[in-house]
Amino acid sequence: MSLFSSIGKAWVEKFDAVYDNLALLGEVVVEAFTMLFKPWRFRFGDSMLAYQRAAFDGLPISIGIGFLLGLILAFQSAAALRTFGVETYVADLLAIGLFRELGPIITAIILAGRSGSAFAAEIGTMKVDDELDALATMGLAPVRFLVMPRVVAAVLAMPVLTICAELSGLVGGAVVLRAMDIPGSVFWGNVASTTDVFMIVFGLAKSALFGLLVGIVGCCAGMRTKATADGVGVAATSAVVGGIIAIAVSDGLIAVICYFWGV
Repeated sequence: MSLFSSIGKAWVEKFDAVYDNLALLGEVVVEAFTMLFKPWRFRFGDSMLAYQRAAFDGLPISIGIGFLLGLILAFQSAAALRTFGVETYVADLLAIGLFRELGPIITAIILAGRSGSAFAAEIGTMKVDDELDALATMGLAPVRFLVMPRVVAAVLAMPVLTICAELSGLVGGAVVLRAMDIPGSVFWGNVASTTDVFMIVFGLAKSALFGLLVGIVGCCAGMRTKATADGVGVAATSAVVGGIIAIAVSDGLIAVICYFWGV
């Protein structure tokens, strides 16, 4: 019976986690609508602090990863396209890949690793120290004071980080093609002819959605932190893993919807 009881206990814990996440998501939606009609109740100072940590402090790594990503993609694709003498189409490949897919998803994974884990660790530490209970005792909603500022900061930070990563990726591709004696004017001309406003806006909308998922998953993990020796560490790990899974699943759903809609 110990085997069956352990399996049942694991499933009960999974269902409890899903229930807690859905409950917190409902509270976030309610607070979001409340913020629209009563903006003075929103804690702008806390949100700006979280935005600074998520966006400005994350710019160096986003730019660096974006540059290396563009460099690697340009090298790999140019090696294949050189066989047909069409290396200039590397610019088209980079523009489409970065603006539609790779830029938002890579930046979201970086945000999940940096800020999602930080959200979970901060809120988890507060829960272990009974600060969440103190807020509830004073009649203050933890979702409004702790979760909403971080979720809004993640949503606003993602487009900024995505644009910087995409531009640095294009610069990396231009460096590779320049080393192959292809003028920079040709590269940037192909990028401009391939890219349109819809492609850029579509990528930024996806990045904002990914930021929302990272913020909610990170805060959910922090709110479910257990008061054990490894509770905060487990919460931070759950935030990163759950955020990456949420990003991958949502990106797959968006890809399927775009396929059927012909976008």
